[in-house]
Amino acid sequence: MTDKVAAMDNSDRPQGFVFALAAYFLWGFLPFYMKAVAHIPPTEVLAHRVLWSIPVAGIVLIALRRLEDLKRAFRTPKMLAMASVTAALITVNWGIYVWAIGAGHALDTALGYFINPLFSVFLGAVLLKEKLKPAQIAALALVVVAVVILTIDAGKLPLIALSLTFSWGFYAFFRKTLPIGPNQGFLLEILLLSPFAVAYLIYLGVTGQAHFLGSVPGDSLLLAASGLVTAVPLILYANGAKLLRLSTIGIMQYIAPTMIFLIAVFAFHEDFSTAKAIAFPLIWAALVIYTLPMLKRRPSKT
Repeated sequence: MTDKVAAMDNSDRPQGFVFALAAYFLWGFLPFYMKAVAHIPPTEVLAHRVLWSIPVAGIVLIALRRLEDLKRAFRTPKMLAMASVTAALITVNWGIYVWAIGAGHALDTALGYFINPLFSVFLGAVLLKEKLKPAQIAALALVVVAVVILTIDAGKLPLIALSLTFSWGFYAFFRKTLPIGPNQGFLLEILLLSPFAVAYLIYLGVTGQAHFLGSVPGDSLLLAASGLVTAVPLILYANGAKLLRLSTIGIMQYIAPTMIFLIAVFAFHEDFSTAKAIAFPLIWAALVIYTLPMLKRRPSKT
């Protein structure tokens, strides 16, 4: 009933704002966690993110009494097939992100998530035949110019940023077609990934390569915390998005990459080259051009 009311009055609910803000701040600080586990292979971190997220997401569904939705999903082959696609895409996104932060490419991850909203506009135009507005075309053109500058400077495409953009953009696109709630969908995805995660962790244990329950107790604690680090912001975001206008979420999504950018430059001391000093302002300008029409369309409160 609450969700229906929120949808009908098309207004921002304070609770939704708190949920979404908490989610974006947690995502913004995520690079510190990833740096802490940088000495552990990204694939092992990824496997633990999947497994330790299951109890967190499961507890949420039990509390919401929505387990029936999940049972229904497992009895629907088409839904399982769609969830397998989104699970594969989020795995790719997580894997690239974990590796990139540990390898000293936090700036590239920030770049990828700054580009992502505009890539979603591009996907809408190409796949859904949505008509682009002049402001959107101008914003996309600036992003292309920024990518060209970075490509010329590095002698290759900014693959980390583009890989994150593409994987998350397609994940969000296909996730919208999954006819199940956000909390249920997240648990469904990680349950589908869990057999692979378990098999890989068993292999690491048998071959003596596992860090969990190894000689360094701190590693076990860090890996066990991966469930909270992964599931909590996603669940907060999913519930916050239901209580906010789409334009509000669209503006708030820049919080996390901005924090990642600042952390990369001032905490991790990554190289902020001349090319990046030109490319990032171009993308920020593109985001301003893209966002301003949303602000103008926001209905005033009476």
